[in-house]
Amino acid sequence: MTAYFNGRFMDKDEVRISPDDRGFLFSDSLYEVIRYYPGLLFRPEAHIRRLNHGADHLKFACRDFSHLVPVARDLIRQNHLFDQDALVYIQVTRGPAPRNHAFPDPEPEPTVYMCVSSFDPAGKDRQRKTGINAITVPDIRWVRCDMKTTGLTANVLASQQAAEKKAGEAIFVRDGVLMEGTHSNFMAVLDNTVITAPLSNYILGGITRETVLDLCRDLDIRVFQEPVYENRIHLASELLITGTTTEIIPIVTLNTKPVGKGTPGPVAKAIQAAFSSRIQQLQKQHPWFSSMKKGFI
Repeated sequence: MTAYFNGRFMDKDEVRISPDDRGFLFSDSLYEVIRYYPGLLFRPEAHIRRLNHGADHLKFACRDFSHLVPVARDLIRQNHLFDQDALVYIQVTRGPAPRNHAFPDPEPEPTVYMCVSSFDPAGKDRQRKTGINAITVPDIRWVRCDMKTTGLTANVLASQQAAEKKAGEAIFVRDGVLMEGTHSNFMAVLDNTVITAPLSNYILGGITRETVLDLCRDLDIRVFQEPVYENRIHLASELLITGTTTEIIPIVTLNTKPVGKGTPGPVAKAIQAAFSSRIQQLQKQHPWFSSMKKGFI
């Protein structure tokens, strides 16, 4: 498997991270996961924009990683994944430096790592049709959730709680408000209106979330970005999560209690259909992998 590391393409097994790297020592690092559908890298510029946002707020030496978009496409080509579903993983750290909490001076060049892997969507496809069970957990994360850092201890613990309870996701609750999942954004349907927490430092600005809100407007589904209160969640007719690998998945039970009729609802199904149609349209508009297979790109 070919990976990209600090400006070079190399075998993934040959990548070596310094033990002094601040990503390893402090989780002083950011990451992104970009979905690749056959022929289509889905909204890579939006992912890079979010990565740049984090790099700017963390004051990395490099704060513009737009050059990684063509690298991602090249990795897909080199690993012969152009006609398959795949995931592109990007991780950027502040770089190696003597261990000290304060920023190193001078600032090192960031460590940049990227790899690709095949992705089997079958499991997620089943969840989209049947829905999932979910639980709520206290939000013990730090207050800069808008940056996609690799410091995911709270997410890991919450995901483990969900796994132990045979649930597909855990939804973080902060001050009585359902914020987002451990690896997804969260939405509720009340009175035929999609409600989701507004963008703030308490949630990650999801790329799929942004797309879904756009699709809702196309579908004439009302959207409010406002708090989803825990004490009103029993009034919701539908709940759903959105994300890069999940796309749009309904929650059919929350804390073992059925949501609505306990089956995927009409709003979720309409958004799922619209999202699928959007992907197919984009695939037709950006058939770059055909040229790659012929050796033109």
